[in-house]
Amino acid sequence: MIPRYTRKEMAEIWSEENKFKKYLEVEIAVLEGWSKVGIIPLEVVEKVKKNARVDINRINEIEKITNHDVIAFVEQVSETVGEEGKYIHLGLTSSDVIDTSYALILREAGNLILQDIEKLLQILKKKSFEYKDTLMIGRTHGIHAEPITFGFKIATWYFEFLRNKKRLENAIDEISVGKISGAVGTFSSVIPEVEEYVCKKLNLKREKFSTQIISRDRYAYFISILGLIASSCEKMALQIRLLQQTEISEVFEPFGKGQKGSSAMPHKRNPVLCERVCGLSRVIKKNVNVALENVALWHERDISHSSAERIILPESTILLDYILNILIKIIDGMEVKVENMEKNLKVLNNVFFSQKLLNTLVLKGVSRKEAYEHIQKISFKSINENMNFFELVKEDEFVKKYIKDEELNEMFNIKELLKNLDIIYRYFDEE
Repeated sequence: MIPRYTRKEMAEIWSEENKFKKYLEVEIAVLEGWSKVGIIPLEVVEKVKKNARVDINRINEIEKITNHDVIAFVEQVSETVGEEGKYIHLGLTSSDVIDTSYALILREAGNLILQDIEKLLQILKKKSFEYKDTLMIGRTHGIHAEPITFGFKIATWYFEFLRNKKRLENAIDEISVGKISGAVGTFSSVIPEVEEYVCKKLNLKREKFSTQIISRDRYAYFISILGLIASSCEKMALQIRLLQQTEISEVFEPFGKGQKGSSAMPHKRNPVLCERVCGLSRVIKKNVNVALENVALWHERDISHSSAERIILPESTILLDYILNILIKIIDGMEVKVENMEKNLKVLNNVFFSQKLLNTLVLKGVSRKEAYEHIQKISFKSINENMNFFELVKEDEFVKKYIKDEELNEMFNIKELLKNLDIIYRYFDEE
């Protein structure tokens, strides 16, 4: 992933240094496992642990000859420990090391993303309560519907990310699996006790039935959850982009001192951060399909998945970590134009009370069809002729036949429409 979209913490997780560090951890744990069952002398293990060193430049030199990165790694580390190096990789196939190391790396990456989500949740909860009573128009199909509050909108994002947190925790658990079972997973060259020792030491579960690799349904599940979280990020960013449109101008992403919106038009204040979140989320979602394609491999495995995973695993986690941190910045620093929310709420002259009026007439004994069609005429007259819906209703003989003025006055009250918000907000106490 290009440095522009890579945060330092995630870059370190996916560095070559960390990858080969994990390879060495697995190899040493295997040696310890062999020692526990009496196959390799303990002093050999201690010498390897003391002397083994990773030299990435040397690995790259060897790989130019071997055209195999794991063999290059084994040869390089063996060079640093002398005669005892012959025991390194005993009974293993490359995927034992690669897949078990991937479990460690993906767990680290997943836990970092969990930290991001926790930070985002804290800010969303804070903002939801801050704007709990800030009225705005709710929109369906992009058209004015009924009033909501901005805090209510943010609360929907909060609970979606609460679900995403649980999903990612499950995905991390799903991917935290090791495999030390040899060439096709039958333990023909290594024994189950070694795998058991390695997985216990590395705090991984054992893959009960592996082939030469850990089954890629686990990886597909993990990447699918990242794609789902990216979709939630895109949803939030898109909402803010829509609310920042000139004709709406209710919410603006942060705009730093000295920032420029357009190279041509000095007046522009573009939602570039939100647009970046939307654009990069597409890359993560695209990777979900690749991960699904990697599930079906030839027989006990081929290697078609490997090249793709070298891209999609780091790319997906790096980008998700990045856009989550961009969202944290956006939500924490967004500019809310309460006065524009109030202005937009009044644009259609109170026609958002139409459903309340419809339900009241139905309860008074009017057929739904008759009530709906009559209120629709009043609503369209209010919109098309820019007349106050409330005044038109009060003067309408059909309505007056069923509803008294005092009752209308009570009905045409936004607080009455939103009276159950306090009940809904109790869900925060049930987390």
